[in-house]
Amino acid sequence: MTTAATTRTPVDRWQRLPVAARIAIVYAAARVVTTGFFLLASALSGPGSRYGIAPSLEKLALGWDAQWYWLAAVSGYPMDLPLAAGGHVAENAWAFMPLYSYLSAGLGLLLGSWGAGAVAISLAAGYGACLVLHSLLHERIGGAAAMWAVIFFASGPLAALFQVGYAEALFLFFLFLSLRCVQRRQWRWLYLLVPAMGFTRPGILAFALFLGVYGIHRLVRRRTDPLPTRDIAHLVALGGLAVVVGFAWQAIAGFVTGDPGAYLATELAWRRNWLGDSSGGFVPFDGFIQAAGFWFTRWGLGAVTGYVFLAMLVLAVAALLLFSPQVKRLGIEVRLWSASYLVYLLLVFFPQSSIFRLLVPISPLWGALAVPRSRRWRIGVLALALLGQWWWIYNMYALANTYWQIP
Repeated sequence: MTTAATTRTPVDRWQRLPVAARIAIVYAAARVVTTGFFLLASALSGPGSRYGIAPSLEKLALGWDAQWYWLAAVSGYPMDLPLAAGGHVAENAWAFMPLYSYLSAGLGLLLGSWGAGAVAISLAAGYGACLVLHSLLHERIGGAAAMWAVIFFASGPLAALFQVGYAEALFLFFLFLSLRCVQRRQWRWLYLLVPAMGFTRPGILAFALFLGVYGIHRLVRRRTDPLPTRDIAHLVALGGLAVVVGFAWQAIAGFVTGDPGAYLATELAWRRNWLGDSSGGFVPFDGFIQAAGFWFTRWGLGAVTGYVFLAMLVLAVAALLLFSPQVKRLGIEVRLWSASYLVYLLLVFFPQSSIFRLLVPISPLWGALAVPRSRRWRIGVLALALLGQWWWIYNMYALANTYWQIP
């Protein structure tokens, strides 16, 4: 005679595990796969790569922008802005926010090195982000789809960021917590999370925009979804706080260096790698317009084709956020955040190879790809995500050309 315990299938045993344990298993498996990709990238790395032949995992994890975070932690931020040969401001640590750098340094004192602290924070924050993402999506698309969204997120094309010395994982953890607070209308934690996001990575001004449009949405729908005075007060206060925090780092950089434009000049230094001294100063939306002409001309298609493509891309993304049934299932908070962040990117960024990393904050949209229940569909999406991850690691860490493969 068989008992219920002996007839349980592996699916039943999986479902009986706590959600946190299931996510931990998914996340650990994804990190094993990413580590395998890194080992393969190391084996393929040659003399043309910035890493040289067969670099160690530690060297790969602490390359590229991780070096800037490390420099900020050990040397601080320059009081005198460095100048390039052309006389303009050169690349320097002011482009990188301090929280991740210094938290990594603090934990590194216990673990033996800044790099160990940085990778440990990225790993832990990535797992935390997976937990909160599941919570953010569970009520909207159901437990099974939310778990698949976590699988896509943990295994996606940019999943290597969970085990390198970049601030993205920590920012995502704070961001998803913030979106969850808005979703549940629990405002008090945001007074801590907004400054934490703002001093981890650029993007808090996008959150200020999100709070503004979310407040307008609530105001328009106040007859069916009451908008109490308490919520109005918190949204106004938090929106103001996000704006202040968003400009605080610029003010700090200006005060320390004596140059009010220190931060913007530093950010524009990276753009000059592609456009040279002709890039000029900062003009909203100019980065994407310049890039459309630059890249399409380089590809032999002409600048006009680039401008047309950019306009069509903006319209297509707007249509998806407005009308896609799968995206609408994710809830107004995810949709408005995604729109706000994409508008922010259009305002400030010059798209190049880093554009893939810059899109990571709209990761809750993985939920839209998890909505279809077809197992073939979900496995196909996962396969494409893993293929994209390998493509990204191969380009950024195996080839690692200084100018054209920058993560």
